[in-house]
Amino acid sequence: MQDMLTAALLGLVEGLTEFIPVSSTAHLLLLAHFLGLQGSKTLEVVIQLGPILAIAYLYRDKLIEVFSTYRTKPASQRFIVSVLIAFLPAMAVGAVAHDFIKTVLFETPKLMAVMLVLGGVVLVFVDKIAPQTQVDDATAVPFGKALAIGVIQCLSILPGVSRSGATIVGARLLGVSKRAAAEFSFFLSLPTMLGAVTFDLIKSRHELDFSALTGIGIGLLVATVSGAIVVKWMLSYVSQQGYAVFGWWRIILGLGVLAALFAGF
Repeated sequence: MQDMLTAALLGLVEGLTEFIPVSSTAHLLLLAHFLGLQGSKTLEVVIQLGPILAIAYLYRDKLIEVFSTYRTKPASQRFIVSVLIAFLPAMAVGAVAHDFIKTVLFETPKLMAVMLVLGGVVLVFVDKIAPQTQVDDATAVPFGKALAIGVIQCLSILPGVSRSGATIVGARLLGVSKRAAAEFSFFLSLPTMLGAVTFDLIKSRHELDFSALTGIGIGLLVATVSGAIVVKWMLSYVSQQGYAVFGWWRIILGLGVLAALFAGF
């Protein structure tokens, strides 16, 4: 029962934080650090599929249309190419630096806390300093802007930066609207996260244990459902309110973690 509750909680945290710019990685690693709450290596990898399934389900009509018309429709071709262009920098950095990221950066709670605070400050002001909107459609991001967003996404190798946070901030500073920035981040998450999960599965294949299928299934289900709920809520919220609230959450959490660490916890 304890293992199932742990799986459900980790799945919930993954689903709730993956698509909002607060860093799901930092939340999961800090949970493990302060509460000793840690699932199996298999669970840690598999629950990342939850948000991917959530996006694939919510945008199933758009994805089916794009992939069924890419041979004949230039707009579909441009959309696929723009996402792939944005994905390439993270793929290259992840392949080269995977071991360093997992064994060094992910074991540094103070770094996570500092990144949470710095990223929070950026999010508080990003809507105020963003240039006038030039792109209002996530499926029509120009190739140059897509590449720039992809390069900025590479900052998310630092735990606490947030993949969605980096891509959203990058998109906003490049003149992409609030809603379109969030949606492009969602679409970019599909190849990025699927690539990361596949790479993790290959690298960790000797450590994987699928004997606790019930717990793994619970974690995956909770991550999928909570991820879908967050995506629908976030699009409505940020279109009206922007991203400052996520910045303040990061700042409060980061400062709280630093205080706890310096107090010896």
